[in-house]
Amino acid sequence: MMGRLEYPVIIAPLAMEDGGGFSALVPDLPGCMSDGETPEEAIANVQDAIASWIEAAHELGRSIPRPSRKLALA
Repeated sequence: MMGRLEYPVIIAPLAMEDGGGFSALVPDLPGCMSDGETPEEAIANVQDAIASWIEAAHELGRSIPRPSRKLALA
């Protein structure tokens, strides 16, 4: 199984009306995201989300995307 730390993660601040803190999004894994009070906490939390995403994909017999080599933002 691929290491969960290999996937690029996008960290962005959340608006105060959304509770503040930071979101962490994994573009290579559709729907895989988490959040935290700090960027570091968001990254730590998204690692658990990545592991859960990969585990669920295995259980459902779905393919797991390879981590992208680079991340392009538009």
